[in-house]
Amino acid sequence: MIRLNIVSVGMLSSAPVSPREVLKPAILANSAAMILAHNHPSNDLEPSPDDINITRKIIRAAGIVGIQVHEHLIINMDDDRYYSFAEQGIISQMYSEIG
Repeated sequence: MIRLNIVSVGMLSSAPVSPREVLKPAILANSAAMILAHNHPSNDLEPSPDDINITRKIIRAAGIVGIQVHEHLIINMDDDRYYSFAEQGIISQMYSEIG
């Protein structure tokens, strides 16, 4: 791991995130790959449609600049539970969609 970067601190039900702001620190660090992570204040680990959409956008944008997205985690802040987009096959599915 090269760096940990906080892109957005959200409110109760949302956090503004843009692929540009996610990729900027990775580009400046000359990263070849990245892992995304966020939490849900409710501790519900199921990804929302917005979670899936922003992950897809970040993967597409990262691909343009040669950065691989290995994982996107939704973490529970109270214990060690998490939801892994990679383990659920979502990351590989998104890569196969964009060819």
